Amino acid sequence: MISMKRSFSLLSLLTLSLSPYAAAQPVDSTAVEWPYVNTGLKRDPELEKVLDQILERMTLAQKVAQMIQPEIGYLSVAQMRKYGFGSYLNGGNTAPYGQKQASAEVWLKYADEMYEASVDAKEDGSRIPTIWGTDAMHGHSNVYGATLFPHNIGLGAANDPELIHRIGVATAKEVAVTGIEWSFAPTVAVVRDDRWGRTYESYSEDPAIVKAYAGQMVSGLQGTLGKDFLQGFGRIATAKHFVGDGGTEKGIDRGDTLVDEQGLRDIHAAGYMTAIQAGVQSVMVSFNSWNGVRLHGHKYLLTDVLKNQMGFDGFVVTDWNGHKFVEGCDLEQCAGAINAGVDVLMVPEHFEAFYHNTIRQVEQGIIPMARIDDAVRRFLRAKIRWGLLERGKPSSRVESAQMAVFNSQEHKELAREAVRKSLVLLKNNQKVLPLSPKSRVLVAGDGADNIAKQAGGWSVSWQGTDNTNADFPNATSVYQGISQQVEAAGGKVELAVDGNYKQKPDVALVVIGENPYAEWFGDIQQLEYQHGDKSDLALIKKLKSQGIPVVTVFLTGRPLWTNKELNASDAFVVAWLPGSEGQGVADVLLSDNQGKARYDFHGKLSFSWPRYDHQFVLNKGDANYDPLFAYGYGLTYADQTEVGPLSEQVSATAASSSEQGIQPLFLRNLTADMAWVLSDGSATQNSAALITTPYGVSADGKSLAMQSVNLSYQEDGRQLRWNAAAKASASLRYIKPVAASKHSKARALRFSLRFDQQAPAELNLAVLCDQQGRCQRQLSLTEPLAHLKPGVWHTVEVALDCADASAVKRISDALVFSSSGQHSLAVADMVLSAQKSTETAKDFVLIGCAN
Repeated sequence: MISMKRSFSLLSLLTLSLSPYAAAQPVDSTAVEWPYVNTGLKRDPELEKVLDQILERMTLAQKVAQMIQPEIGYLSVAQMRKYGFGSYLNGGNTAPYGQKQASAEVWLKYADEMYEASVDAKEDGSRIPTIWGTDAMHGHSNVYGATLFPHNIGLGAANDPELIHRIGVATAKEVAVTGIEWSFAPTVAVVRDDRWGRTYESYSEDPAIVKAYAGQMVSGLQGTLGKDFLQGFGRIATAKHFVGDGGTEKGIDRGDTLVDEQGLRDIHAAGYMTAIQAGVQSVMVSFNSWNGVRLHGHKYLLTDVLKNQMGFDGFVVTDWNGHKFVEGCDLEQCAGAINAGVDVLMVPEHFEAFYHNTIRQVEQGIIPMARIDDAVRRFLRAKIRWGLLERGKPSSRVESAQMAVFNSQEHKELAREAVRKSLVLLKNNQKVLPLSPKSRVLVAGDGADNIAKQAGGWSVSWQGTDNTNADFPNATSVYQGISQQVEAAGGKVELAVDGNYKQKPDVALVVIGENPYAEWFGDIQQLEYQHGDKSDLALIKKLKSQGIPVVTVFLTGRPLWTNKELNASDAFVVAWLPGSEGQGVADVLLSDNQGKARYDFHGKLSFSWPRYDHQFVLNKGDANYDPLFAYGYGLTYADQTEVGPLSEQVSATAASSSEQGIQPLFLRNLTADMAWVLSDGSATQNSAALITTPYGVSADGKSLAMQSVNLSYQEDGRQLRWNAAAKASASLRYIKPVAASKHSKARALRFSLRFDQQAPAELNLAVLCDQQGRCQRQLSLTEPLAHLKPGVWHTVEVALDCADASAVKRISDALVFSSSGQHSLAVADMVLSAQKSTETAKDFVLIGCAN
């Protein structure tokens, strides 16, 4: 057992020096030279001696446990007590005890339980306290009731590094009072293709802004070197995702970044320079590849460049199951990532198998013991620098007792200031803005009173799609902000989302924009806003045709081609994703009672705005740079600019996946027009439960349950658990039935499947069914899948061209699994294919028409 008392002082640990510690010699390379980053943070000899003593006393199993990070949706307190994992996390869809609306106090209680389990002497763990990591993306954004700042794209438009530092400080405080020690922020991606689903996580297409911001956010979260570094409210920060995540081809999340090393360094690594300089203690690896090689297994970049050449002395952590993509790895083992330089591995679900396999790989010499010792030393160094061995359990810490800082008025005012500074005015013809608060104002559009939409993804839930205003109890919508100020001035305000007002207004404020998304769910192939569905444009035109001046407020996570909406609007304001303080929009759009602007527009585009709908790659400094609104554009009330008519010609013709022969049903997750339906098998009217979240249970509360699991991506699969004698079914259903012709070219259904136990005695599948229960194919899977090994993912293909299916005119259910008894299985990657497979691999099961 190691001592829980430190033999050195915190003061000596934080000793600063103008001379950096001696870093390892960089590996000779014929490539470009990466700069050594002088942080001024000196390795303390006393700390290094303590680390020597700790490592000497630790067993291999204890060391490996420090390197593994499970997720609370899969990790129990008993498992933490047994293994003593060095850290754990909550995913974007997970809160303590499964309570989405858990209070800050409940989060703190859970932190105590995990801490106490990690140091429990009754088991064989190391008794080194664990730490909790969370995605505090724009404030403590997973926690119910937290202050939500604008997403990074809006903060980039503010171009205010000092504001970023203050937001970092405020975020650290709200994280601290919930007992969490580690924040997976900031994202320092430099986005080069706005089709990427994580564009809003980036401050700018310009590496200069990202570089200016990264260090400020890190010092805000962690504390400033030489002042309050990792003290008080300071949390361990994470610069992510190393490196090139914003440069993938076609903006595909987790794709391949094809750029030379100089471009990788000068564009995509800019934020890491200042983050390391500010003393960032962790760096998260990116899912993407660089010129065909996955970053999670890239020893040159993780070890030779990041640790040796750049001098990063913190620890490297993977992203969610990111190791799985490294050659030779799977969900349960990955020597390749560890040997490449990864120190902590985020293994949400398969952590026990990964733990045992890693121990075995060290014993077999596949992973050198020296690599394990280096990884654990790096992680423990950061934990001890933070003071983990002396601070005690989360609720006993000084900062945890200051619960009043959570969503404090000070933080709300700061977020409101950030909203004001982030707004960008693209058009203000005839000086329609600012609006008089004494006038009659109509507020329309589905974003008007929709806090979930203005907050976007990574807000209480991962995707943000299942949120309502009730999930943001301390927030203010754009409409509420407008209403408060107009009514206070004696004006009149009416909310009519569809624009059907009761009394004609003097002006219409139309709040529209993208619906929430996160990561690959936000990947798009068209830049035109509402491509194929111009309902918001119709709303603007309807109001305009009635002689009403229209001000459009655009909620978006990226620049989009909006020429038609711009033409139809008198004024056009980009509000990005402003977060919880919608009053900040009203502050700028409304004048005082004398007609003078109370706040002018401050924001300038940190992303170029497209002139054409096919300008997918449009960045400052590019050859043939031809934006509609250039980088740095943004009107103020002093400007006299009139925006003339814009071309509305549409030219983009990107092929859809269906045109390429694949129709996704459940690929990486649900599409927007589908949901799971769990039916308990009874004949009652309410026997079916519609599930739009990653988890749910049948209407009777017991017969069939569903929860998210991981195959290749975060929550990209669903586990179905039967617990009933009667037959129960899980359907992947269209919310609105679709014409059977949509799937007329489908020749096969392909999906991934894993039995958690032996194959069940009964399992049936129906494919492409109408509301009367007629299906293109119905079959028993019991015999064809009886040989499958439990716990292993297999690919199953079912032929669909077996019989005449002309009787099926409209499809209600894409597929239906039905069974009875007590068992569970997991499914993922469900697609319809126009081609039958010729695959013969042992993990591939073909079910032809004869079965």
